[in-house]
Amino acid sequence: MAQGMSNGQISILTYWTIRYFAILCVSLAIIALSAMYWIMDATMNSRLKTAGLLGQEIVDRVVTVDGQISIPADFDKLLNSRFAYFNINKQELSLIITNSQGEVVFSRPELSGREVEGILSDDFTYARDKRFMAITTPIFRRGQLQGQVTLLQSKRSLTYSPNEIILVAVLLLTLILCGWLTLYLLSRKLSDPIRKVAGSAMQIANGQYEVDLNVKTREREIHELVGSFKNMAIRLKQLEDWRELSLAGVTHELKTPITSIKGLLMAVREGVVAKEEAEEFLEIALKETDRLERMVADLLNYNAFSSGSLEVREDRIELENLVSEIVYQWRLGNEHNRMTVNFQGTGEAVTVIGDALRLQQIMVNLLNNALQAAVPGRPLRIDICLKTIRDKSESYISVEVSDNGSGIPREEQPHIFERFYRGERKKRVIRGLGLGLTLSRLLARSQHGELTLGRSCDTGSTFMLKLPWAGATAKERRS
Repeated sequence: MAQGMSNGQISILTYWTIRYFAILCVSLAIIALSAMYWIMDATMNSRLKTAGLLGQEIVDRVVTVDGQISIPADFDKLLNSRFAYFNINKQELSLIITNSQGEVVFSRPELSGREVEGILSDDFTYARDKRFMAITTPIFRRGQLQGQVTLLQSKRSLTYSPNEIILVAVLLLTLILCGWLTLYLLSRKLSDPIRKVAGSAMQIANGQYEVDLNVKTREREIHELVGSFKNMAIRLKQLEDWRELSLAGVTHELKTPITSIKGLLMAVREGVVAKEEAEEFLEIALKETDRLERMVADLLNYNAFSSGSLEVREDRIELENLVSEIVYQWRLGNEHNRMTVNFQGTGEAVTVIGDALRLQQIMVNLLNNALQAAVPGRPLRIDICLKTIRDKSESYISVEVSDNGSGIPREEQPHIFERFYRGERKKRVIRGLGLGLTLSRLLARSQHGELTLGRSCDTGSTFMLKLPWAGATAKERRS
């Protein structure tokens, strides 16, 4: 945590809570200012109408039957009751009644004519001080202006509404607190699983694969994230265990022929064996060297393919001639083994796009596997058959390699293409790394083909190499 803070990084909870809180405050402030402006405007309009009504009532009270302006004896009492009724602060309101000659008939608070002239304009229609507003109500008699009632009130008192302001402030604070709480809880809800996953990731980076992600959530995305991470941790643990086991197996398989070669050569050098036996020992050492060379070549080829540095050509190849030549050369190299090898072509020119060298690697590996599956006392028979398949869904060439060997146990069949996997029988009888079929399938797929196990039982096995023929479309090759 200290390292993250030193790089200027903060937690996701703090980061998003602060950002969203700032956005919320700005948004609510804009809404509050707009509401305050509307409230002040509405309050002013309402109070101006109230002042107009009060002015009209005063006109009705001060005008006599004959149309003259006369102030009633109980006028102050009337004003106090009206001020209380209309909720008007009498300290912030000035009432001025003038006649048609502009003389002050009545004022509250009491003002002289000169003072009134300093406060109001010459026609008594507006206040000279911009902080005040004059509400005037004319007094008419038979169409003639007899005077006017002027209510002088500060603009602040017209717009100020403490109850509404308190209400807006309470609502604003409530929304801010509710918004902040919502954002905090939401951010924490999202950040807690991520923080736990990040902690588990650091644990895995340190080589500890036994993670405990006890995260209970109803959100589907977070549930999928945590579930995928758990599966990844389990898979990494399996891969690490498999790597250690495979490394031990590879080391053992490479060490065995080296130990054997060393022992044979030391026996010859020290004269432990006679001349004829020495030649036999050297022959055995050469065979062990060949096995070691094949294992190293398989390992190098697999590593090269995995790193993407193994080149695979795309040439037009006449497949029947190529397979026939591969089978012929392989049979010459294994003449000492008792077996029958049959090759059956299609009888027509079959052209594929691929790499002849890589196809040879695949075929030789399949033939060697068939040879290794031979059952003692049962003459080995290997059949290689080419078939052309053309239909609406796909078009390909199938190279089938069948034998009458011991077959592959059912429980081992799903794993035979896994790297470094070797069946129990092969472990006991044949030395190897378990990369032959893995590399062969990779080479087949690199040429837009596929290598599969067709069938296998105690009477033999059949492997099928599918390759797209040269006339197939790119989409068919990818399939």
